Amino acid sequence: MAKHQFQAEIGQLLKLMTHSLYSNKEIFIRELISNASDAIDKFNYLHLTDERFKSQDWKGKITIALDETDGSLTIGDNGIGMNEADLISHLGTIAKSGTKSFLENLTGDAQKDSNLIGQFGVGFYAVFMVSDSVDVITKKAGEDTAYKFSTDGTGEFDISEVTKDEHGTVIYIKLRDDEKEFLKKYRTKEIIKKYSNHIAYPIMLNYFEDETDEESKESKSVRKSEQANVATALWTVSKSELKKEDYIEFYKTLSHGDDEPLEYLHNKVEGSHEFTTLFYIPKKAPMDLYRADYQSGVKLYVKRVFITDDDKELLPTYLRFMRGIIDSEDLPLNVSREILQENRILANIRQSTTKKILQTIKKFSTQKMEIFTKEYNRVIKEGIFQDHTNKELLLEIVRYKSSSVDGMVSLDDYMSRGDSEKKSIYYIVGENEQLLKNSPLLEAYNKASIEVLVMDDKEVDEIVTPAIGEFKGWKFQDITATDAPESKSVEEKEKLNEEFKSLTDKIKAVLGDEIKEVKTTTRLTLSPSCILKDSSDPMASMAYLFRQMGQEVPATPMILEINPEHEMIIKMNNLNDESTFSDVAWILLDSAKISEGIDVSDKIAFAQRVARVATKAI
Repeated sequence: MAKHQFQAEIGQLLKLMTHSLYSNKEIFIRELISNASDAIDKFNYLHLTDERFKSQDWKGKITIALDETDGSLTIGDNGIGMNEADLISHLGTIAKSGTKSFLENLTGDAQKDSNLIGQFGVGFYAVFMVSDSVDVITKKAGEDTAYKFSTDGTGEFDISEVTKDEHGTVIYIKLRDDEKEFLKKYRTKEIIKKYSNHIAYPIMLNYFEDETDEESKESKSVRKSEQANVATALWTVSKSELKKEDYIEFYKTLSHGDDEPLEYLHNKVEGSHEFTTLFYIPKKAPMDLYRADYQSGVKLYVKRVFITDDDKELLPTYLRFMRGIIDSEDLPLNVSREILQENRILANIRQSTTKKILQTIKKFSTQKMEIFTKEYNRVIKEGIFQDHTNKELLLEIVRYKSSSVDGMVSLDDYMSRGDSEKKSIYYIVGENEQLLKNSPLLEAYNKASIEVLVMDDKEVDEIVTPAIGEFKGWKFQDITATDAPESKSVEEKEKLNEEFKSLTDKIKAVLGDEIKEVKTTTRLTLSPSCILKDSSDPMASMAYLFRQMGQEVPATPMILEINPEHEMIIKMNNLNDESTFSDVAWILLDSAKISEGIDVSDKIAFAQRVARVATKAI
């Protein structure tokens, strides 16, 4: 027998299970059945494709034995089984995103936290909500040695060699005295029906029941066995035979949680390619949505035979939040991961399925769309950048904040209020919604009652939006790189430029290389100055390409624009104090930067200048 230490995170998890999470203990049965089903899925594939196992007389099944005398519940399967290395890897050490993510996302709310258990692949440890010890006896298919994994959840586990005739896994759980409700037949059947009714393999429930002998009139305990689930893969059942409740309970098995989905889609496609899909859109985004090692939520089957749940090519990456099943009638059973990535049949399934999902989202009610937008708007933007085939559909789904209305607006909403002759979609990008909505650059648009889309997810919007170009003939226009609505004639503008030319030249001389140019503007109504990119500079047009390549964007030269009708600028034009003029020039630049959320290069100097000018004003 070899003793091993649990990895640190596993130790934390065991302590949590034992002492904290008591809100929904019944899920330990759901999680262990789900793991057993996965193990049977994996052997079923070998049974059909591997010459070593093809001749074996085998049918997958899960067995749950209840023993009130012993106080134990046992769950067994005849799936692929584990060897010593698998036991250490799967039960003793951290999964790629499992335990650590689970611990990172704990909320302190026992009900919510218990719902996270299965989502991160740590469902096995749910046994410690009802037990102080567990034994796992397992034998891997094709190997001679069986192993026993034992732990009391205190930080160590033992692994020893044992004897087991068949491959598969048996989990022996000694229940605590206050958890004996799970040994009652009616209670366990209720849990199986609730969570695991549509597990594709029979779940046999073994239990003891008292019977009275008619002749002797003596009561004796008799072991009985009955199937506790319908054992029909839900996606293979006709939609007309299923109720909403059936779909919801199956989703809970897939998602390892208790939340209902936002939406589900069940489709059977017949023709040149035949396949069935059952997809769910979760109401809450998966916790690992933005992790590089996110777990795919889609399982691939071929003729009801499980192939993989770890292929991230089954759907576009921006749909990684989806949960569900793809079952193909046309793919070969022995299809490899490499073949899957190049397979034309799977490419057609992916293309058809993606369009169906997006069309469903597009038709969401206002309420559903609000929920969807809150959780997934950012990944939809990823899709706009990645998926040119479905770009129009994605642009109908995406939502943005607006300078004119509260909440999130669609592009169609924006265009319905816009100028159908100019056909321009104006937008501003930054990191802070309030700063953007109060930007001096918006003043002329607000005065002209022109709506501007406020994009405050700078990291994504700066890359994605320039790549859009047009939508339904309307061109996207960045207001920091385009002329503002004009309120004055060409003659009036030229007159102002001439009147203030000496001032703009003098400000440029003070600021030097900090800015490329100083000029008057009619875009401002309330503010004395604003700062914007020089859209004619080659670096400005190259910025998009640098972002595409994931490289640091070179600094783009900035232009300072001043409002010749603002009292501050009018007074500045007549100011003869060189020292004060220099302070005010820098204040004009730095305050314009602050208004746009741009860092001031020398904050101390800015504060000192403000203090000097304020002192003179007082």
